[in-house]
Amino acid sequence: MIPKITIIVLNWNRSNDTINCLKSLEAVNDENFKILLVDNNSKIDSVKNILLKFPNINLLQLDKNYGYSGGNNRGFEHISNDTEFICFLNNDVIVDPNFLSNFRNGLKQFGENYIFGPKIYFEYPSERIWYGGGVVNLQKGQIYHKYIGQKDNNHNSKNCKTEYVTGCCLLISKNNFKLLNGFDESFNMYAEDVDLCLRADKLNIKCKYIPNSKIWHKVSASTGGRFSIQKYIKKISSIQKLVKIHNSELNPLLITLKSIYNSIFHSEK
Repeated sequence: MIPKITIIVLNWNRSNDTINCLKSLEAVNDENFKILLVDNNSKIDSVKNILLKFPNINLLQLDKNYGYSGGNNRGFEHISNDTEFICFLNNDVIVDPNFLSNFRNGLKQFGENYIFGPKIYFEYPSERIWYGGGVVNLQKGQIYHKYIGQKDNNHNSKNCKTEYVTGCCLLISKNNFKLLNGFDESFNMYAEDVDLCLRADKLNIKCKYIPNSKIWHKVSASTGGRFSIQKYIKKISSIQKLVKIHNSELNPLLITLKSIYNSIFHSEK
């Protein structure tokens, strides 16, 4: 029997986005997956709206907003023992029906000791890429997505190594996520995915980009859009935290200035 995958979808207030995401998941071609919807203490109407459309959804309602890391960690703690892989999925995405089957092809090719990420386009039905692999260079204050804004012409269509997988859609084995102690909850938003991948790399758990697995992302829906000031502030703060954790010898002021520049000219979230 093929391994079971649990897709954890984290909801906070934006019920329309979540409903559209769940509708796309209904069309997924896969024999052994389930969905866990984790609600980060949304307004009551948000959950009610979702339950009207999906009355049988497996739902975990949290007592407060734990952020991205905390909400997903609590979702992970809630999953059943028969699950072998976890797919963390933003609620503001639309998935291709074959996105899981292509992840499974990646698992067959490389094995389970990897973190897998898909090709991600801007909001459906865009053909422009939002994530085509990730670059991390803390010395230059750089964290950005490859090919961002480019129209997909299949020039990056091969499975390959990447330096990080975005938490917008991330597949990892249950054992490895447990080994890594989940997401670091000191990151409330932005860079918690990068931190997970950097910690994984130290344990020889590498990242793979699987471009045949495809989804569409409504960019930065929870923070006011791709170019919002709130997003930049959170992102720069998270880069500072990454430097302190993973390369404390770097000059924090210099990295801050570099990250401000790169946040403007390499914006990806």
